Amino acid sequence: MSTQALRAAPVATTTKTNAVSAKKSAEELHLTASQRLRSQNLRYTPSRRALVEILACSDRPLTIPEILEHDSSLAQSSAYRNLTELIEAGVVHRLIAGDEYSHFELAEDLTSHHHHLVCTQCGRVADITLSDQVERSIDRALEAAAASVGFLAEHHRLDVLGRCATCTSD
Repeated sequence: MSTQALRAAPVATTTKTNAVSAKKSAEELHLTASQRLRSQNLRYTPSRRALVEILACSDRPLTIPEILEHDSSLAQSSAYRNLTELIEAGVVHRLIAGDEYSHFELAEDLTSHHHHLVCTQCGRVADITLSDQVERSIDRALEAAAASVGFLAEHHRLDVLGRCATCTSD
């Protein structure tokens, strides 16, 4: 679960309760990651655990260079290989944002449903969460559009393209 999702949890009555809840959620995340890897006959190595932890603590999808900035003990080649295996196990999702780097985040079923703002100038990707009312409207519109051509929509993902605040102020 991302740090943002952990912060979005209902406020507990004590700091100790919050810490226990966050710890339990982190433990659940690592247990799920371990189980998914094991189902692919892969181990949940310290490097893979570090990658999951870095992505869980980020409020947005990260590139390989950004991931490596968080943990200098990770080798670039190892990070690429481990991210590929985490993707195949359904733990991590890869986003291609149009810049020179792919971006990586935890799979949505491990965090929460969200969309992305993608800067077409610098490639930065930010997560956005829409209200339940807007999500229901989008679901209805996409289901109707899909049904009109005989397609059964199961899920949606939206990427909004534009320029970030930094790029628009330049």
